Amino acid sequence: MRFADVKEAVPGMSDRLLSTRLKELERAGLVNREVHAGARVRVTYGLTSKGDSLKPVMGAMRDWARRWHAA
Repeated sequence: MRFADVKEAVPGMSDRLLSTRLKELERAGLVNREVHAGARVRVTYGLTSKGDSLKPVMGAMRDWARRWHAA
């Protein structure tokens, strides 16, 4: 995903805070940052296998929040 795509997926977060969090996730080995050279440098982010392994956990947390938010 490009930075703008990530920002759209996480509404309400400033560019600076999102950039800081992405760097932290990269240092933790959860996110991979790729720089694509060209006329315009393009940067994309993706989950590493370690980050991908958190999907079931995050899904369970989302389901729990949805269930108990209305309670």
